[in-house]
Formats: sequence, structure tokens, C-alpha cells
Amino acid sequence: MNKQPGTKGLIFNEPQLWDKSREGRCAISLPRADVEQAPMDPRFLGDAPDLPQLSELDVVRHYTRLSQWNFGVDSGMYPLGSCTMKYNPKTNEVQAARQGFAGAHPLVGDEFSQGALKLMYDLEQHLGEITGFPAVTLQPAAGAHGELTGMLMIHAYHAKKGKQRSKIIIPDTAHGTNPASASLCGYDSVNVKSGEKGILEPATVAALMDEDTAGIMITNPNTLGLFEENIKEICEIVHAKGGLVYGDGANMNAIMGVVKPGDLGIDVLHLNLHKTFSTPHGGGGPGSGPVGVVEGLIPFLPVPRIEKGLSTYKFVTDSPDTIGRMHTFYGHFGVMVKAYSYILSMGGEGLRKASQLAVLNANYIKESLRDVLNLAYDRPCMHECVFNDKLQKENHVTTMDMAKRLLDYGFHPPTVYFPLVVEAAFMVEPTETESKEDIDQFIDAVKAIAKEALENPEELKKAPLLTKVTRLDEVAAARKPCLRG
Repeated sequence: MNKQPGTKGLIFNEPQLWDKSREGRCAISLPRADVEQAPMDPRFLGDAPDLPQLSELDVVRHYTRLSQWNFGVDSGMYPLGSCTMKYNPKTNEVQAARQGFAGAHPLVGDEFSQGALKLMYDLEQHLGEITGFPAVTLQPAAGAHGELTGMLMIHAYHAKKGKQRSKIIIPDTAHGTNPASASLCGYDSVNVKSGEKGILEPATVAALMDEDTAGIMITNPNTLGLFEENIKEICEIVHAKGGLVYGDGANMNAIMGVVKPGDLGIDVLHLNLHKTFSTPHGGGGPGSGPVGVVEGLIPFLPVPRIEKGLSTYKFVTDSPDTIGRMHTFYGHFGVMVKAYSYILSMGGEGLRKASQLAVLNANYIKESLRDVLNLAYDRPCMHECVFNDKLQKENHVTTMDMAKRLLDYGFHPPTVYFPLVVEAAFMVEPTETESKEDIDQFIDAVKAIAKEALENPEELKKAPLLTKVTRLDEVAAARKPCLRG
């Protein structure tokens, strides 16, 4: 197929349900009552709820039309850098929907939860093997929650040592939530700039690391899509001053099955099951941010923890140095089932292959677009590559203009204006799930847009032209948001 996915298709408008409501319409037939009716005191009834009255056809068309406005990874390529919006195999959904898992209740106790406990225990073991850590907690609800969990353990570790520290080093290529997680633990963030190659220089870290610094938070691969080649030396520098190294594992999709962060000197690391291990991501849905730790941090892990006996599994809370509970019950169980299914269906070799293909696809895009977009760091990348609009500025075309125009070609735009270390960044992460044919379509679309930027920049700046809603006044939207729906 050599045609772009974007087209001028029929786009339905759809009013709110209350606007479609007509007296007397009903979309359901209630079952015959099997008990006698009994009057209720009107004082307890209150006013009747304002519910729309619709036919079955009204309801079906309403939600079908709304679904057609959505764009997701099941619709097309979703090249959002640093978010790993990859395809989620449907077998994961099938396993999570099985009655034994979907119907499990957290209050039935360990005796009646052996299957769920075994799954969680085994998942912890698999994640520990993948990352190189002896212990893992599944409690954190997402990546930033995992960061907070890790930082709380670092805070507890220093408190146990008898001297709390006040600072944490955070590179300019870290994820944006890192400083917030550190601040919630009472730490001041000390920014450290990357070197000319886009990675940390040991000498720079050594100049900042002192005995009042709790440690460093490192995103690796970093937000430029580059592997921190000096990571071992940096860990040694931090450890020599009594500090700990926090690893942001949100970009683990580039090194899964290839590199074990625990073998590099990292002390605590969070993962994103809803990214790397292929469970649905985005839209405010549930995530999962497990945290792995080295031996010295195991006492501080959240409780309850899962222990395996001779033939049974149980929750234990007897841990005097624990940071406490981080989540109601034990986290987002459904996401864990999907990640467990993904790991088992892929196997070790499959996980490694996924990382290799993610890196291959990103480098293929980088090399294919290097002549039409400015390449911020001209060196081999990992899972994502970062361009900007330097070549288009002469015609007053911006990264945002090009991202908007991509919508007309049938592609979700990539991440724009992040990471902040690259001005007007245009970050692309194809993941391993996109075929060469789909990636070539994306490359052709970007090349066509770059050509438009030279030949017809004024028209390009009006994009998108084919979407249900065209170019919005983003300043007005931010200052005067419409919250009606």
C-alpha cells in the first residue's frame, strides 16, 4: 500500500445525549419484577434524576460515532517519543478478562487468592530477572508513583543511617516528573547539564556530588534517546560519597533483554508495565510502575509483600523499616495480568528481539529524515530520535505546524517541544511493533510536509485541514477552556 492513511472521509457530528433526548423513548427493557412492589417514603426519593431518554438506536449510534473520533494504536501509528505507545497483543486482554482474574476480590483473603498471589509473585521474579534486582514491588500505580516509591526508600535509607541528606542530582535529560518526586521527599533538585554528546559526563557529576547529596536520578536511555555510556563510572562516583542511584526505567523498551540496570550500579529502578510490557497506555487508564531494588533496600520496600511458602503464597507486613503501603490493596492487578501474559508469550528471546527492533526502527527513521529535519544529536540513538525545526525556520514553519499537518496524513503527531534541552523538539518513537511499510509511509509523510514548508508555507500553517476540528486557537483554549463536554 503506497497511499497515506489520511483522507477526507465522512465525519459525523454528534450532540450530547441530553440534546437527543425525547420524552418516552427507552433503550432497554427491564426484566419482570420477581418481588411485590412496595411504596417508598417520598422523603427519601428526592427529585428524579435528569437522565436522557433515548432509543436503542440512539444509544448505539452515539457511542459508535464517538468511537470513530478516537485515534489509538489500533487505528494507526502512534510515534509518541518517550511514551512507548506500542501495539498491545489482544491475548493479554483475553487473559486479564478471564473470570478467575476479573472476578477476584481483594478482601477474600490469602486462602482464596492463591492464583492471583502466585501470578504476582512470579511476575516479581520475572521483572527482577529482566532488570537484575533481587526484589521487586508491584504496588506503585504508574511511573511517577514508582519514582515516589523509590525516592521514599532512598529517604528512609538515609534516615536509617542516622543522617538525612538534602539534595538530589537530576540531569537535564531526565523525565519531567523526577524533580517532583524528589521534592515530595523533601529534597532540593540540583540540575546537571549533559555533555556535547547528549549524555552525562562523570566529571560534571563528581563536581556536584557531596556528602549532603542523597544521590542522583538518571533516566537511561535518556529523553534524547541516547544510552548513558558513562553510567557505571557515575554510579561509582555517587556510591563513593554514600549516595544512591535512582534509575528511571520508563525507556526500558530500548534495552529490555539486553542490559540489566541492576548490573550497572543502579540501586532502585521503576518500570512502566503500561509501556514496556505492552498493556494499554494513555487516556487516563490504569498503569503500573513496579520498583526493583538492591539487597540493601529490601527492608524499606512497601508492604504487604508476597512470600512463597512450601506450597502456598501469602501477604506479609512484618517489616519494621518499610515505607508503608503505597496503594490500596496491592496495585492495579489487571495491568499485572497483561504484563505477565506478555512476558510469558514473548519469552526471553522475544523480549530481547523487541528491544532490538525498537532501536532498529528508530535509527531507520533517523537516517531517513536527516536531510529534511535537523538532527539534534547526530549519533546512533536507542528507541527514539529527536529532530527540530531549524531547517524550516527560514520559512517561519514551526515544529507545531508540521505536527498538525501530520494529522492530515493519517498519523498521530510525535512528541513535540520535549525534551526541553532541544529547542522545538520533534521526537519520534516508532516502537518495535510498526512494520517497515508503515514506517515508510510515516517517513514519506514527513518528507512531503518538509517539501510543503519550502513551497507553500502559508498553507501549511493552516493545518490540520481534514480533521473533524481544524486549527484551534491554543492560547484561547488554555486561558478560556470550554469545560462543557
